[in-house]
Amino acid sequence: MKRSRKKIYLLVILFFSLFLRFLYDQNNAITVTDFTISSNKIPQSFDGYKIIQLSDLHSKSFGKNQGSLTQKVKALHPDLILVTGDLIDRRRYNEEPSLKLIKEMVEIAPVYFVTGNHEWGSGKFISSLEDKLIDLGVNVMRNSHDSIYKSGDEINLLGIDDPSIDAHKSYADYNSAEAALEDSLEGLENQDSFRILLSHRPELFSLYKEFDMDLIFSGHAHGGQLRIPFLGGLIAPGQGLFPEYTSGIHDEDNSTLIVNRGLGNSLFPQRVLNKPEIVSVTLSTENPTKTKE
Repeated sequence: MKRSRKKIYLLVILFFSLFLRFLYDQNNAITVTDFTISSNKIPQSFDGYKIIQLSDLHSKSFGKNQGSLTQKVKALHPDLILVTGDLIDRRRYNEEPSLKLIKEMVEIAPVYFVTGNHEWGSGKFISSLEDKLIDLGVNVMRNSHDSIYKSGDEINLLGIDDPSIDAHKSYADYNSAEAALEDSLEGLENQDSFRILLSHRPELFSLYKEFDMDLIFSGHAHGGQLRIPFLGGLIAPGQGLFPEYTSGIHDEDNSTLIVNRGLGNSLFPQRVLNKPEIVSVTLSTENPTKTKE
């Protein structure tokens, strides 16, 4: 009888040890998701151009001085790094992990950033974080555009503030994002160029299509937090239960939306079947239809 009890105790301990390890890996084992985007609007000189997207860090650390995350990004040899909001968490505001990551990223490739709802919810973006990012060499995009040149060819980046900047106003997120997109396009000379949009919120995909965005990078949904096999994410802000846009690639009309599952957590501290994600996108001029690897 004593031996049987001892075996049961050992099995219980083993089970909980494995369970705790599983939970740890779900929050800390970084995955890389690769996509290839092909379009006849991509100039030949940008064939093979690699873009890395990071999103929703929420002040999380991956190793000392963000070493684990930095090594992952370096190994991908990006030409461009995009950060689509929520570097910090408004509930436990701490700039240090985010700034350590950015210091490393700007040494690897040009970095472009747009705000998420947590930057605005913290109340500290304008007074603190924005200037620190700019001082580190980050291109902070606030309803603006920029051109990327290579061998005389051009693609355009556009970035909009998260609609929560206007949270005190009564009109809907859609209207705020629409006005931001109009501002970002003002003065854009090459109307036929390949357009890449950085916007934190994926649920506004229908709006991005109206503005003829070729490729959109977003985050915000945290992969649905808990992912259920064959069903996808469980819940996402702005989309509710079993949301449509929580991860991966979505093609509609002539636009492609990529939703990054993010790196950190906010209100709910645990991911399930939803490991932290780096998105890697390679632009291609072959087979001019947008494709997923």
